[in-house]
Amino acid sequence: MKKQSSYKLLGVQVDALSISELNALIEKSIQKNKKWIIANHNLHSLYLFHKNPKMQAFYAKAEYTHIDSMPLVFVGKLLGFPMKREQRVTYADWIWPLMEEAVDKGWRVFYLGSKAGVAEQGVSILRQRFPGLQIACAHGYIDTDKNSQENLSTLAAINAYKPHVLMVGMGMPRQEHWISENLEHIQTNTILTCGACIDYVAGVIPTPPRWMGKMGLEWLYRLLSEPRRLWSRYLLEPWFLSTLLLREIWNFRNRSGGGNKKVKSFSVRLKPKKAVLIMQQSLTLSEQKKY
Repeated sequence: MKKQSSYKLLGVQVDALSISELNALIEKSIQKNKKWIIANHNLHSLYLFHKNPKMQAFYAKAEYTHIDSMPLVFVGKLLGFPMKREQRVTYADWIWPLMEEAVDKGWRVFYLGSKAGVAEQGVSILRQRFPGLQIACAHGYIDTDKNSQENLSTLAAINAYKPHVLMVGMGMPRQEHWISENLEHIQTNTILTCGACIDYVAGVIPTPPRWMGKMGLEWLYRLLSEPRRLWSRYLLEPWFLSTLLLREIWNFRNRSGGGNKKVKSFSVRLKPKKAVLIMQQSLTLSEQKKY
């Protein structure tokens, strides 16, 4: 599948893909017996990407990076990219059709993440909802040192199960660092960074109303739910990201020769506080878990 919907914005490369297109990519990796990382970008990962060289190295290894933030779709549309709402894919929405596809295609799934007991609870719920689902799990509270006994045992358990899909839910940036450091030893076809996905399935973290996700307001729900943990993420990080947005608009206007009235009008009216408001949007599932 050619990358016909790949765009660069705010200094990162993203692939505008729908749920059905992501499922098709997983199937393709299995058919071709490839090992692909399908990562995702949201506002928090953007901030980490620009601050953390290890995150940059991780995304360089990813075959595809889908959009997990409605604000990124908004920014893409402002810059003239033909992005659609359905190309913002969060695991709160994707987990269900993903598991349905796994049952239909006979994919084996391994989930690594969550606290001990929570992973098993979430996986049990998925098995009940999707009879015939082949899924195993291991909790993510391990010593992630590459040569530690816990890490080696976890890799052995994954490889013994021979999963077609490995879902890693350790939160950003821990899950990305773990994948990068162990990639050569992981035997699977598709690796997904899914954050707190199974915690939501298990019910240990409340799922934001889906209408808020479509409107780009999940950040507000999560900030009100966990203000002490998330205040800096929603109230400080957007200021840094807003500078990227203003720079992007300025560069786009210059590339357009200043003749695009729509872009010119927008760039003149957009003030820093407005840019921050655009950036203060939904943190995705992958941003919810913090180890």
